[in-house]
Amino acid sequence: MMQIKARRTLCEDFDAMWKPIQSAPFSRDLELAVFDEDGEHALVFACRRVNDGWKNTASGARVDIRPTHWRDWGEEKAEARIRNPLEGAP
Repeated sequence: MMQIKARRTLCEDFDAMWKPIQSAPFSRDLELAVFDEDGEHALVFACRRVNDGWKNTASGARVDIRPTHWRDWGEEKAEARIRNPLEGAP
């Protein structure tokens, strides 16, 4: 699984803030945060919540993760995925 460090930033827009994973919606591209032995990370690819877990939005592959937080994927990230849909995909 490919990951990058998540940077904590103060943001005036509440929608850009991380939300608890329990409130993650279905059928939307989301950026997910996970914790591991190296600390906090944000996945480099968009995911969608499905009944039995999470799927990579670009590939449709099931992703075996236990995310802790989520936020909307974001328009600039979505545009980058359109240009190169499998970049950073597992």
